[in-house]
Amino acid sequence: MDSYLDIQLRPDPDFAPHMLMSALFNKLHRTLFELHAQDIGISFPEHRHGVQARTLGNRLRLHSTAARLAQLMETPWLTGMRDHVQLSAPLTVPAETRHIQVMRKQPNLGGPSRVKRYAKRHGISESEAEALYAQLATRRLTLPFVTLNSRSTGQRFNLLIAHGKPQKTAQSGPFNHYGLSQHATVPWF
Repeated sequence: MDSYLDIQLRPDPDFAPHMLMSALFNKLHRTLFELHAQDIGISFPEHRHGVQARTLGNRLRLHSTAARLAQLMETPWLTGMRDHVQLSAPLTVPAETRHIQVMRKQPNLGGPSRVKRYAKRHGISESEAEALYAQLATRRLTLPFVTLNSRSTGQRFNLLIAHGKPQKTAQSGPFNHYGLSQHATVPWF
């Protein structure tokens, strides 16, 4: 992870920043899947989370080697988004930088017995209760998210994203097709 590339959202009167970031992230996810990429990580340098603010910000940062970022940028993955973003050239990661883990978080929905009790209490089917309970659990989390369309089910869902605490040493490992990892870190500056 010696290089990075910043993608900054441009202000748009017709689309909220969250909608643009979700569209950008959907396109990135599809491309990482098609490239079978496990060596491209992401971060959101402007992210905020908490009760008052829950946003990924307007900048998506891609991390990898210069060659891999160039290969990614040669694909047409930004088709339809170029008017909405400003790209930096691939840049070298600054020396003496810290590292951070960027990962997916999923709400703890409890076990099947909790969903059954919820269904019984509200007089609905267990599948309806599971879907409603998942929405309620997601709302309780204060993490920023992007809204994605599932490639397998076609349903929309919120992908909750957490940034860990900055650390001095890098941790290597694979990234998933969202550019996230439960173990690997990306440079943080």
